[in-house]
Amino acid sequence: MEPRRVGIIGAGNMGFSLLRGVAATQALPAGHLAISDPEAARRRAAEEQCGAKVFTDNRELVAFAEFVVLAVKPQALDAVLEEIASAVTADKTVLSIAAGVPTYTLESRLPAGTRVVRAMPNAPAVVGAAATAVAPGANANESDLDFARALFESVGLAVVTEEHLLDAVTGLSGSGPAYVMVVVEALADGGVKVGLSRKVALELATQTVYGSAKLLKETRQHPAMIKDMVASPGGTTIDGLYALEAGGLRHALINAVERAARRAGVLGEELARRLRAKS
Repeated sequence: MEPRRVGIIGAGNMGFSLLRGVAATQALPAGHLAISDPEAARRRAAEEQCGAKVFTDNRELVAFAEFVVLAVKPQALDAVLEEIASAVTADKTVLSIAAGVPTYTLESRLPAGTRVVRAMPNAPAVVGAAATAVAPGANANESDLDFARALFESVGLAVVTEEHLLDAVTGLSGSGPAYVMVVVEALADGGVKVGLSRKVALELATQTVYGSAKLLKETRQHPAMIKDMVASPGGTTIDGLYALEAGGLRHALINAVERAARRAGVLGEELARRLRAKS
């Protein structure tokens, strides 16, 4: 990662996870990381645990940073953009993780020509296992994208995509951890139904999902190949798979991704419309 100074506005779960990930990998030189947050406890944690510079004034953070990360909720974005716009100069890149807010809306609230990147990370960033997609705005260059991807690789997997696909990313990996939690909970319930204690059933279900994902990621086999490897002719697994097909599991998961993606588009456009009305 090239040595740009990074400033993160917002030390909530995602902002602090990103800060901690970059600090842990030592991807940037000492003194190149900063964060701002209104809560003193969060600033103190960032300083003590990550060695980051801390700010209470977002404009001072922007003045320090070359790469500014907006790690705030969409409903807080308008106030932050209004606050920092005058401090955003031509040598800075602004990255937003506010779900659903398109880059053109951000660009309209910042000085003309500002380089903007948008990212869609997910909750496992907290444990360094995020799936993140980054997309460029109209003025962002390859160097900005490379830096953004390297930044999020400190907390998991990161890919570059086109912005119009970020709603699909939201429906899949953004909302996906919730779907997986339902699967884990249902597996554990099944274990309880056939006699396991709740504690043992949940431990086994959690490890099964974790181990299966690890096997898939490390072998790079198609999931169907691993499924067929486990499902012996006339055995227990194929009987269970038959029950899943009869219950419509595939249809339900595909529908969940599609509906969440559509909803992301609707919410994003509503928020963008409100922000444009204020510009």
